[in-house]
Amino acid sequence: MLNRHFRLIENHTNLRREVLGGLTTFLTMSYIVVVNPQILSQAGMPVDGVVFATCLSASVATLVMGLYANYPIALAPGMSLNAYFTYSVCLGMHVPWRTALGVVFFSGGLFLLLTVTRVREQIVNGIPDCLKHSTATGIGFFIAFVGLRNAKLVVANTATFVGLGSFADQGLQMACVGLALTLFLMARKINGAILIGIFGTAILGMLRGVSQWPAAIFSLPHPSSTFLQLDLRAAFHLGFFEILFAFLFVDLFDNVGTPVGVCEQGGFIKNGKIPRVGRALVADATGTIFGSLAGTSTVTSYIESVAGIAVGARTGLSNMVVAALFLIAMFFSPLATAIPGYATAPALILVGALMTQSIAHVDWKEFSEAVPAFITVLATPLTFSIATGLSLGLISYTVVKVAAGKFSEINLLVWILTLLFILRYIYLAIS
Repeated sequence: MLNRHFRLIENHTNLRREVLGGLTTFLTMSYIVVVNPQILSQAGMPVDGVVFATCLSASVATLVMGLYANYPIALAPGMSLNAYFTYSVCLGMHVPWRTALGVVFFSGGLFLLLTVTRVREQIVNGIPDCLKHSTATGIGFFIAFVGLRNAKLVVANTATFVGLGSFADQGLQMACVGLALTLFLMARKINGAILIGIFGTAILGMLRGVSQWPAAIFSLPHPSSTFLQLDLRAAFHLGFFEILFAFLFVDLFDNVGTPVGVCEQGGFIKNGKIPRVGRALVADATGTIFGSLAGTSTVTSYIESVAGIAVGARTGLSNMVVAALFLIAMFFSPLATAIPGYATAPALILVGALMTQSIAHVDWKEFSEAVPAFITVLATPLTFSIATGLSLGLISYTVVKVAAGKFSEINLLVWILTLLFILRYIYLAIS
């Protein structure tokens, strides 16, 4: 039965390889069970509820990917999108988290509609490559900056805006130890390095008395604090185009770029295309809808899936293992809530570093490509807004291409988006 549905023989794999691959993928991405509640709790969301929502949405989306698309690509709430949800939408725009969840729900529905109509691929193909690569890099710097702030390595400074924190702070000391530990484990290519680093740092901090031990290890899920708490009416009346577009834009690249990278690693690409790509893109939309109902931000594909592929995973059967492990993980919320911020900070810093790899694909020798990419990368962390980085990068792309006389490189989609963003800034200036 397994061979008939997942085509194990056709994909040159077996049950043992798929189980091992699923376990490896889960270990490399399971830090999200700890980190996602830490980030969303800063928006005022109850940690217990977010742990439940994180595990449920990851499990559902991963199941859809495995059963419907038959790819070993796991999904969970995205690191870039949870940062945008918390720091840009809830804290920056002062949008209540229930309203923000409503926007996530609408975005999930839009993702699904755009996927079914095959518009998502067309939109992604219309965005210039230099902005695709620089967007991912800018988000990486943004997440790393958040990690540095949580570690207190970077603090506010009245003279220079930011400065180095005090190494007399015990939390900062533990964050540095955790960073060194995680770097060592990752350099040694140890599966689950980020998760081991988080728990290792937390335990050491508890032994030193920097933070408290968890009151319990196991407990039943407490979904009521976030489950079905989204405010759809407020979201619809928010005038949420900017927020919705940012969710859509970032998720478009995560869920097209990541499958391409993973499928290339696994040798799944045929004639330059990904078979069943439409089915694969349905998974994140489904996960996002479920996630918003349960109480978490947008769900996306995880590049950590390549770790499972590296040890033999070739089909969606490995996703069944990942999904089952996420369901089990939701019963350990007391453990997750006891993890201090200094323990998760190294994970944010290093995940941010991993996300900057795509900047190498930008043609830095071409001025009209380099400048928009640079502005996108620079503006995203310095304005503490992914949406601002995206919009400034897109506007600068159009301006520099016009100045260089390269009108043919500006497609209709870029013209429309540039005009909309310029009108947005004019509106903000007037209001």
